[in-house]
Amino acid sequence: MEVLIVNPILYTNENRNIKKVNTIKDTMIYDLCLAFLKKGCDVTLAASDLYKPSENESYPFNIIWMRTRLTKLFPPHTLPYCPEVKKIAKSGNFDLIITSEVFSLNSLKLALCTPKNLIVWQELGKHNRIFHGLASKFWYGIVAKIGFKKALIVARSVQAREFISKYCKNVSDTIIDHGVNIEKFTPCREKDNQFAISSQLISRKHIEKSIEAFAKYLNKYDDSAKLYIMGDGDEKENLRKLAKDLGADKNIIFTGKLGHNELIEILKKSIAMLVYTQSDLNMVSIVESLSLATPVITTSVPYCSSYIESESLGIVDDNWNEDDLRRIATSDEYINNCMNYRKYLPTEYKAEQFLKVKGLI
Repeated sequence: MEVLIVNPILYTNENRNIKKVNTIKDTMIYDLCLAFLKKGCDVTLAASDLYKPSENESYPFNIIWMRTRLTKLFPPHTLPYCPEVKKIAKSGNFDLIITSEVFSLNSLKLALCTPKNLIVWQELGKHNRIFHGLASKFWYGIVAKIGFKKALIVARSVQAREFISKYCKNVSDTIIDHGVNIEKFTPCREKDNQFAISSQLISRKHIEKSIEAFAKYLNKYDDSAKLYIMGDGDEKENLRKLAKDLGADKNIIFTGKLGHNELIEILKKSIAMLVYTQSDLNMVSIVESLSLATPVITTSVPYCSSYIESESLGIVDDNWNEDDLRRIATSDEYINNCMNYRKYLPTEYKAEQFLKVKGLI
C-alpha cells in the first residue's frame, strides 16, 4: 500500500525565520511515517525544504523536500506554499494521501486533483489570524465549501471537528489526535518528588504562572519538591529572576534544551507536567507525558484538554494553583488512568485509524 503524507511544517517556529535543527527524527510526523511503515505501507513524506535538517540523515522511507515559494506572501511557519505538491501526488500510485489543514493552498491543490484518496487532517479549531482573520473567513466560508466537497476531512480534536463541520459536510466522526512512538516512552509509576515543564521559554507559554504556583506549593505543602524547566527561549533570564525573587530558585532547575532521551528520563519520573499556555492547539509534549504515565495539569487552551478532563488524565483548570499540585501529588488515580489510556496513544494506533477511516483495512 502506497501512502503519501504531505506535512510541510515539521516543527514549530515562532516567526518566518525557520530555525534549522540537527534532526527531524524526534518530530511527531516522522514517527507517524514509521508507524505506517510498520503497518507494511510504502511511505513518502513531502515536507517544506526550509525544514530540512542541518545534518545529513538517512531515513527508512522516502522524503521529498518541496521548494517553498512566495514566502513573503505566505509565511513558511504558518502557511507554506509548495506548488509541486500536485505533481508529487500525481507521480505515484498512492492509495492514501494525508495532508494537513483545510486552510492551505497545498491541501486545496490535492483536494481538486486527488480527492478520492485524500484525507485532510484538520488541527485548527478556530479562524486563523493571518491577514487579520479575513483570509481565513473567506477561505472557510467560500473556498472550503467548494474546493473540499469530495475530500474526507478528519479532525484532530473535538474542537477542530466542531469548527470544520460548520463549513464542510464530508467530516468523519472519527477523531485522530497526535500520537507518539510508544517504543521511546516507557511508563513509570514510581515518581520522584518533582514536577516538570517541557516548553519553549517564550511569553505566550506563561511559564511564570507555573513558577508562581510551584513557589506557593513549596511554601504551603512541601519545601523539598523540585521543578525541572526543560527548554530555552527569550524569557529564560526573566524566569530565573522570578524564581529567585520568589525564593524558589534552589528548587527550580533550568536544564536548557535537552535531547529527547534526557527529557524523557526527567518527565517519566515527574509527578505531573505543568502547562499554562495561552495559545496552543494539539501539544505533542502533552501526549508524550501521558504516554509516560505522567499526568498533566493544564489550562483548557490545548485541544487535548477535553480528553484529559473526561478521562481524568490530569487536572484542567484555567486558573490552576498550588492546591491542584497537591491534589495530583497525593493521588495514584491519575497515574492509573494514564496507564489505562496509553493504548490509544501509539502512532501505530493512529495509522490504523487512518487506514480504517478510508476503508483500506
